Amino acid sequence: MKNPLIIYDSLTGNVDRFASRLEYRKMKVSPELEIKQPYLLVTYTTGFGEVPRSTQEFLQRNHSNLLGVASSGNKNWGQLFAKSADIISSQYNVPILCKFELSGTYNDTERFIREVNRIVQFNSKVDRIKQ
Repeated sequence: MKNPLIIYDSLTGNVDRFASRLEYRKMKVSPELEIKQPYLLVTYTTGFGEVPRSTQEFLQRNHSNLLGVASSGNKNWGQLFAKSADIISSQYNVPILCKFELSGTYNDTERFIREVNRIVQFNSKVDRIKQ
């Protein structure tokens, strides 16, 4: 099994906690981060269903290797719940792996892992992932 790279962005710590439960290689979004290999993105939703500025800036530089996206949100926002996943999926034509509330549950983590495994298995770009 290949070891996919997970890039994540977190403001309040919810996505940090979600990512900490994943046994994959992980890197947190930072202003200077440049990714030259396929990766999966986990981010959060901010404002009124918006993609965080830090995630937007990261994707402007690194979108060509994006394979899929997951997003945290709060179900109190109704249709705007985890909306950043919808926006990124549409903008970069990648699948949504999952949406989860706050830092997610065990079931959210398991669903994410299943989707990552499916993408790794069926995506030819993943052959370039470094072990």
